[in-house]
Amino acid sequence: MKKVITAQEAAALIKDGDYVATEGFVGCAHPEELTWAIEERFLAEGAPKDLTLIYAAGQGDGADKGNNHLGHEGLVKRVIGGHWNLVPKLGKLAMENKIEAYNLPQGVICHLFRDIAAKKPGTITTAGLRTFVDPRIEGGKLNSKTTEDIVELINLDGAEYLRYRPFKVDVALIRGTYADEKGNISLQGEVSKLAAASIARAAKACGGTVIVQVENLVKAGSLDPRLVEIPGICVDYVVVCADKSNHMQTFAEHFNPSYCGDAKYPASGSAPMKFDERKLICRRCAMELKPNTVINLGIGMAEGVAKVANEEGFSDKLTLTVEAGPVGGVPQSGLNFGASMNAEAILDQSSQFDFYLGGGIDYAFLGLAQCDKEGNINVSKFNGKVAGCGGFIEITQNAKKVCYCGTFTAGGLKVEVQDGKLVILNEGKVKKFVPSVEQVTFSGKRAIEIGQSVLYVTERAVFELSEDGLVLTEIAPGIDLERDILAQMEFAPKISENLKTMDLSIFNPALMGLAKNF
Repeated sequence: MKKVITAQEAAALIKDGDYVATEGFVGCAHPEELTWAIEERFLAEGAPKDLTLIYAAGQGDGADKGNNHLGHEGLVKRVIGGHWNLVPKLGKLAMENKIEAYNLPQGVICHLFRDIAAKKPGTITTAGLRTFVDPRIEGGKLNSKTTEDIVELINLDGAEYLRYRPFKVDVALIRGTYADEKGNISLQGEVSKLAAASIARAAKACGGTVIVQVENLVKAGSLDPRLVEIPGICVDYVVVCADKSNHMQTFAEHFNPSYCGDAKYPASGSAPMKFDERKLICRRCAMELKPNTVINLGIGMAEGVAKVANEEGFSDKLTLTVEAGPVGGVPQSGLNFGASMNAEAILDQSSQFDFYLGGGIDYAFLGLAQCDKEGNINVSKFNGKVAGCGGFIEITQNAKKVCYCGTFTAGGLKVEVQDGKLVILNEGKVKKFVPSVEQVTFSGKRAIEIGQSVLYVTERAVFELSEDGLVLTEIAPGIDLERDILAQMEFAPKISENLKTMDLSIFNPALMGLAKNF
């Protein structure tokens, strides 16, 4: 029988200077009781200290949960993370130069766990070329305290790649649903398999310790072997969660059977989107869709594209995917992001990124936070605050077509449609189209080199990426080119000789009739 211990006993096993890998995706599948116990021990004893924390997807609620438990000066020395926006306590330490801090693509870290498990010399990939992760730019380093190079540029058969160097994993903190008496772990109640098995194997390959938080302990041999994702040979200790609030399926819901395939919920008719600038943008994006295509939607603005497709009556002709692993179904948002209701399949996170890197996505719709004249996009770092790239880099670099969607300006923008024309009631204070982005999360030049189709959609204008940079191709009815577009940009874009008016049906509250294309 595997040793069953308490969360406090598990925290006591972690030594000063250990490399600790944690699992989770936003509020999904994070071993909350374990990270809470580590925080409690540190606050009481000042130990463990000087940890190196490694995680792929962001794990937190933007306040106190998830890896925010580890956001104490002295507890961590170094963080290698895929996404930072949900862990502001760690982000504050990084921006104050109190810890060494790296931001690497989420899929790369998943693949690193898998490659470390096989004792490979790191992960070699094109993911991150020409972005801030490229060592010719920033090498993924977030502050001046961070000096060690963990990414290098290499050349294979005349082509450029990035090699992400392997690291050790002394302690793996992961989560499952059930453990049997031999330590076999099933994840059947989780929203995804994520990278749990890879993290466990990586720790074993490094001679490390694997600790798994579970909901229940069951008799040996009672688990369906097809549901065992982590065999007992890869598990050292099991912690049966004492406080069930620390083992919620997500940080928003205790348990939803439609997230893990235990039940199929009927698709409820959602209320139509409010007829505002967000709907205008998402309507224009939805016009790009084709039948039987595979799509990734970013969180936030881009989620509205699926809502428009549902309103227009063709959502069943599309397959939506989430980088956490779900394929099909209805992706969830907020602290449920990572889960999909009624998914058709749930892959492990590494396999999902294999699919993305292989060009499996037909369309990717993501936020437009900051854009420059070369078509570069920044979604990862603003005004001294780090948000992180998450899976953005792998998704945008490999999708066949990328549509960035967002308002033209930010900070107080108010618009209205009057008689089919767009009227700017109050202009935003922040200009999003700038000469150079603060950080390159997407490279326009690389997109041109590989022949990628890229569109930038706002409520008042549409741009396309060309060899000459950003080209204005469409303008909303009622909008003045000089006053409402050019004067609200910090650079002069190319203007298409065939500049046209955006489709008038976008600005009519009635259905657009997009279903006829499907």
